[in-house]
Amino acid sequence: MQGRLLPPQDGKFQSFPRERWREEFSSSVEAGLDAIEWIYDLHGAAVNPISTDEGIGEIKALTQRFGVVVVSMCADYFMDRPFVRATPADAAELAGHLCWLLTRCNLAGIRRVVLPFVDESRIENADQEERVVSLLRGVLTCAEKASVEVHLETSLGPERFAQLLAKLPHPMLRVNYDSGNSASLGYDVRHELAAYGSRIGSVHIKDRVRNGSTVPLGAGQTDFTALFSRLSDMSYSGDYVLQVARGLPGEEIAWARQNRAFVRQHVERSTQIICGAPQ
Repeated sequence: MQGRLLPPQDGKFQSFPRERWREEFSSSVEAGLDAIEWIYDLHGAAVNPISTDEGIGEIKALTQRFGVVVVSMCADYFMDRPFVRATPADAAELAGHLCWLLTRCNLAGIRRVVLPFVDESRIENADQEERVVSLLRGVLTCAEKASVEVHLETSLGPERFAQLLAKLPHPMLRVNYDSGNSASLGYDVRHELAAYGSRIGSVHIKDRVRNGSTVPLGAGQTDFTALFSRLSDMSYSGDYVLQVARGLPGEEIAWARQNRAFVRQHVERSTQIICGAPQ
């Protein structure tokens, strides 16, 4: 996740690193990472290079130089300006902005946008859910034209999320599964993947305590063994994005290596179990 290879910017836990975003390409190589999930938020929108052709050209040049690709974007802008709290006029403007962003992602070679409906942008009732479904039907037309998938991240329980997805069978709409957020809400990964596992297109790796904050991997309630086992059962072949708790400032690269090793160990262990190899 962009920003995690740098100290927190302006005191923000997660934000677009306005001044130092270029540094993360070389830092990713040092950390053994091969991709970055870009952040597009209100905090950095005015200077985000995704907004200009020159900026996109610089992203592509850094990708070519370091071999670290930008495959996805986390659109935190729509947490700062949530659809579910917007007036009809503002919601239409936001939908247009999202369509514009999908077009910019296409130009940059970004193949998916994670659209969060969590925390302040969470869906709380049936009326809000219908508003989101109506919005997404229009946005998915833009997504199809741009060849950029929309991955939903929500705080809905397994059955309610599956019901929402059933209303939107479009192939460009997938699920972003956030392991920490689900754990903090008390959801069981087995029930979640049974309900909508076939729609999962990307995974945020995170650990959180029940009803609490993000903690180092393995220190919270996330059942990583069950998560990786079930994803292996489903032959999941998408990305794992490290959206982990921050470590000590100045030790971001070493911390990223440690978290990468944690994930790799779980992936390899789950693969061995599926193949019937000794544990």
